[in-house]
Amino acid sequence: MKILKKTLFILMLCPSIAYGEVVGSVSTVFKLLGSNDKIVIEAFDDPKVDGVSCHLSRAKKGGLRGSIGIAEDPSNASIACRQIGPIRINKDLEDGDEVFSKNTSILFKTLHVVRFFDKKRHTLIYLVYSDKLVDGSPKNSISTVPIMPWKK
Repeated sequence: MKILKKTLFILMLCPSIAYGEVVGSVSTVFKLLGSNDKIVIEAFDDPKVDGVSCHLSRAKKGGLRGSIGIAEDPSNASIACRQIGPIRINKDLEDGDEVFSKNTSILFKTLHVVRFFDKKRHTLIYLVYSDKLVDGSPKNSISTVPIMPWKK
């Protein structure tokens, strides 16, 4: 019951979280039955910061279980974020705000991208990591975006 409540709570928060657009993928392991294991590249824009886009690469499990959505994806992920236009902050930023989230197993594992703001260096920092209901993963990656003037 606690898992169901947590899942429903997370789903209610989802409208404020960006969703990824699949840019492409490459197969890494051939599977005779079902889809191949892949590395998927997704793009998303920061919902609170205009002018910043991120690209995320992540491992996706294939096979029969992966094809029907019950396989647990590996925790490997990498992120690159860039300024793509004038940066405008639309709302108050809080360190650790989640800007992207993706379930990587049926209920228990999620990939997160959170944002921090380094005021001293005038830089946005994006961190990607995964967690499980019971334990997390130390595998992570960061990308930084210095807030610079944008010339047209």
